[in-house]
Amino acid sequence: MVRQLDLDNYTDGRKYTRDDKARIACDDCKGCSKCCQNMGKSIIVDPWDVKKLKARLNTNFDGLLQMILELNMVDGLLLPNIKMQENTDACVFLNNNGRCNIHEDRPGFCRMFPLGRLYEGDDFFYINQVHECTYKDKEKIKIKKWIDVDDIDAYENFQKEWHNFLTEKRKEIIKNPDNIKDICMEVLKYYN
Repeated sequence: MVRQLDLDNYTDGRKYTRDDKARIACDDCKGCSKCCQNMGKSIIVDPWDVKKLKARLNTNFDGLLQMILELNMVDGLLLPNIKMQENTDACVFLNNNGRCNIHEDRPGFCRMFPLGRLYEGDDFFYINQVHECTYKDKEKIKIKKWIDVDDIDAYENFQKEWHNFLTEKRKEIIKNPDNIKDICMEVLKYYN
Protein backbone atom coordinates (compact mmCIF):
# COMPACT_ATOMS: atom_id res chain seq x y z
CA MET A 1 0.00 0.00 0.00
CA VAL A 2 1.13 3.48 -0.76
CA ARG A 3 1.12 5.58 2.40
CA GLN A 4 2.47 8.97 3.37
CA LEU A 5 4.05 8.72 6.82
CA ASP A 6 5.61 11.05 9.29
CA LEU A 7 8.58 8.78 9.95
CA ASP A 8 9.43 10.48 13.22
CA ASN A 9 6.02 9.64 14.73
CA TYR A 10 5.43 6.26 13.09
CA THR A 11 8.87 4.65 13.17
CA ASP A 12 12.01 4.67 15.27
CA GLY A 13 13.39 7.19 12.75
CA ARG A 14 15.94 4.84 11.21
CA LYS A 15 16.25 3.32 7.75
CA TYR A 16 17.50 -0.26 7.83
CA THR A 17 19.08 -2.61 5.34
CA ARG A 18 18.75 -6.37 5.55
CA ASP A 19 22.12 -6.59 7.33
CA ASP A 20 21.13 -4.21 10.12
CA LYS A 21 19.64 -5.22 13.44
CA ALA A 22 16.35 -3.76 14.65
CA ARG A 23 14.41 -4.12 17.89
CA ILE A 24 11.56 -6.24 16.44
CA ALA A 25 11.95 -9.78 17.82
CA CYS A 26 8.98 -10.66 20.02
CA ASP A 27 10.09 -13.93 21.63
CA ASP A 28 8.19 -15.98 19.04
CA CYS A 29 5.04 -13.96 19.89
CA LYS A 30 4.30 -16.29 22.82
CA GLY A 31 0.95 -17.01 21.18
CA CYS A 32 -0.08 -13.35 21.12
CA SER A 33 -1.36 -13.27 17.49
CA LYS A 34 -2.79 -9.74 17.82
CA CYS A 35 -1.16 -8.93 14.48
CA CYS A 36 -3.21 -11.73 12.85
CA GLN A 37 -6.56 -10.30 13.92
CA ASN A 38 -8.70 -7.39 12.79
CA MET A 39 -6.47 -6.76 9.79
CA GLY A 40 -9.36 -6.21 7.39
CA LYS A 41 -8.13 -6.22 3.83
CA SER A 42 -4.60 -5.02 4.61
CA ILE A 43 -2.68 -8.26 4.03
CA ILE A 44 -2.05 -7.67 0.34
CA VAL A 45 -0.28 -10.54 -1.41
CA ASP A 46 2.07 -10.28 -4.35
CA PRO A 47 2.89 -12.89 -7.01
CA TRP A 48 5.80 -14.20 -4.89
CA ASP A 49 3.38 -14.90 -2.04
CA VAL A 50 0.79 -16.43 -4.36
CA LYS A 51 3.34 -18.81 -5.87
CA LYS A 52 4.16 -20.10 -2.36
CA LEU A 53 0.48 -20.36 -1.42
CA LYS A 54 -0.43 -22.20 -4.63
CA ALA A 55 2.30 -24.78 -3.96
CA ARG A 56 1.41 -25.12 -0.28
CA LEU A 57 -2.33 -25.54 -0.89
CA ASN A 58 -1.91 -27.46 -4.16
CA THR A 59 -4.20 -25.20 -6.16
CA ASN A 60 -4.15 -22.44 -8.75
CA PHE A 61 -4.93 -18.73 -8.37
CA ASP A 62 -8.67 -19.28 -8.93
CA GLY A 63 -8.62 -21.91 -6.19
CA LEU A 64 -6.93 -19.46 -3.84
CA LEU A 65 -9.62 -16.90 -4.62
CA GLN A 66 -12.27 -19.44 -3.67
CA MET A 67 -10.52 -20.46 -0.45
CA ILE A 68 -8.40 -17.76 1.11
CA LEU A 69 -8.05 -14.67 -1.08
CA GLU A 70 -10.33 -11.87 -2.16
CA LEU A 71 -9.84 -9.03 -4.64
CA ASN A 72 -10.06 -5.39 -3.60
CA MET A 73 -9.05 -2.01 -4.94
CA VAL A 74 -5.75 -0.83 -3.48
CA ASP A 75 -4.44 2.55 -4.55
CA GLY A 76 -6.34 2.30 -7.83
CA LEU A 77 -5.43 -1.30 -8.69
CA LEU A 78 -7.32 -4.54 -8.17
CA LEU A 79 -5.10 -6.69 -5.92
CA PRO A 80 -5.61 -9.85 -3.85
CA ASN A 81 -5.53 -9.90 -0.07
CA ILE A 82 -5.86 -12.62 2.57
CA LYS A 83 -9.42 -13.05 3.82
CA MET A 84 -10.29 -12.74 7.47
CA GLN A 85 -12.52 -15.35 9.11
CA GLU A 86 -16.11 -14.12 9.10
CA ASN A 87 -16.92 -15.06 12.69
CA THR A 88 -13.68 -13.90 14.36
CA ASP A 89 -12.10 -11.38 11.94
CA ALA A 90 -8.84 -13.30 12.34
CA CYS A 91 -6.62 -14.41 9.48
CA VAL A 92 -7.89 -17.58 7.80
CA PHE A 93 -4.55 -19.23 8.62
CA LEU A 94 -4.65 -18.53 12.36
CA ASN A 95 -5.34 -21.72 14.31
CA ASN A 96 -7.09 -22.13 17.67
CA ASN A 97 -3.73 -21.95 19.49
CA GLY A 98 -3.02 -18.50 18.06
CA ARG A 99 -0.37 -19.81 15.68
CA CYS A 100 -0.03 -19.55 11.89
CA ASN A 101 -0.80 -22.74 9.98
CA ILE A 102 1.42 -21.65 7.08
CA HIS A 103 4.23 -19.89 8.95
CA GLU A 104 6.97 -21.19 6.61
CA ASP A 105 5.04 -19.86 3.60
CA ARG A 106 3.44 -16.77 5.18
CA PRO A 107 2.98 -13.73 2.94
CA GLY A 108 5.62 -11.01 2.84
CA PHE A 109 3.36 -8.63 4.76
CA CYS A 110 3.31 -11.07 7.68
CA ARG A 111 6.96 -12.03 7.23
CA MET A 112 8.10 -8.44 7.69
CA PHE A 113 5.73 -7.33 10.47
CA PRO A 114 6.27 -4.93 12.23
CA LEU A 115 8.68 -3.75 9.55
CA GLY A 116 7.62 -1.83 6.48
CA ARG A 117 9.42 -0.78 3.33
CA LEU A 118 10.29 2.79 2.42
CA TYR A 119 10.94 3.06 -1.32
CA GLU A 120 13.39 5.69 -2.48
CA GLY A 121 14.17 5.77 -6.18
CA ASP A 122 14.86 2.24 -7.40
CA ASP A 123 15.69 0.91 -3.93
CA PHE A 124 14.07 0.59 -0.53
CA PHE A 125 14.89 0.57 3.13
CA TYR A 126 13.16 -1.27 5.93
CA ILE A 127 11.48 0.81 8.59
CA ASN A 128 10.52 -0.27 12.09
CA GLN A 129 6.85 0.66 12.61
CA VAL A 130 7.11 1.00 16.37
CA HIS A 131 3.39 1.24 17.15
CA GLU A 132 2.30 -1.85 15.21
CA CYS A 133 3.35 -4.65 17.58
CA THR A 134 2.24 -4.34 21.20
CA TYR A 135 4.85 -6.75 22.59
CA LYS A 136 6.89 -4.74 25.11
CA ASP A 137 10.33 -6.36 25.43
CA LYS A 138 11.43 -6.72 21.82
CA GLU A 139 14.97 -7.95 21.19
CA LYS A 140 17.30 -6.90 18.39
CA ILE A 141 17.51 -9.25 15.42
CA LYS A 142 19.13 -8.99 11.99
CA ILE A 143 16.51 -7.96 9.42
CA LYS A 144 17.33 -10.76 6.95
CA LYS A 145 17.00 -13.35 9.71
CA TRP A 146 13.61 -11.91 10.67
CA ILE A 147 12.34 -11.94 7.07
CA ASP A 148 13.54 -15.54 6.74
CA VAL A 149 13.54 -16.23 3.00
CA ASP A 150 15.83 -18.69 1.22
CA ASP A 151 17.23 -16.20 -1.31
CA ILE A 152 17.11 -12.67 0.09
CA ASP A 153 18.72 -11.21 -3.06
CA ALA A 154 16.02 -12.63 -5.32
CA TYR A 155 13.30 -11.67 -2.85
CA GLU A 156 14.40 -8.06 -2.52
CA ASN A 157 14.95 -7.71 -6.28
CA PHE A 158 11.44 -9.03 -6.89
CA GLN A 159 10.01 -6.55 -4.36
CA LYS A 160 11.72 -3.64 -6.12
CA GLU A 161 10.56 -4.78 -9.57
CA TRP A 162 7.00 -5.41 -8.39
CA HIS A 163 6.82 -2.02 -6.67
CA ASN A 164 8.08 -0.27 -9.82
CA PHE A 165 5.65 -2.24 -12.00
CA LEU A 166 2.66 -1.28 -9.81
CA THR A 167 3.82 2.34 -9.71
CA GLU A 168 3.88 2.43 -13.52
CA LYS A 169 0.43 0.84 -13.74
CA ARG A 170 -0.98 3.44 -11.33
CA LYS A 171 0.50 6.20 -13.50
CA GLU A 172 -1.12 4.61 -16.58
CA ILE A 173 -4.51 4.68 -14.85
CA ILE A 174 -4.10 8.36 -13.95
CA LYS A 175 -3.23 9.16 -17.58
CA ASN A 176 -6.06 7.08 -19.00
CA PRO A 177 -8.73 6.17 -16.41
CA ASP A 178 -10.90 4.59 -19.11
CA ASN A 179 -8.36 1.73 -19.30
CA ILE A 180 -8.55 0.81 -15.60
CA LYS A 181 -10.18 -2.57 -16.29
CA ASP A 182 -7.53 -3.58 -18.85
CA ILE A 183 -4.70 -2.40 -16.60
CA CYS A 184 -6.09 -4.29 -13.61
CA MET A 185 -6.46 -7.44 -15.69
CA GLU A 186 -2.86 -7.04 -16.88
CA VAL A 187 -1.69 -6.86 -13.25
CA LEU A 188 -3.76 -9.91 -12.23
CA LYS A 189 -2.11 -12.00 -15.01
CA TYR A 190 1.07 -12.00 -12.93
CA TYR A 191 -0.71 -14.00 -10.22
CA ASN A 192 -1.51 -16.97 -12.48
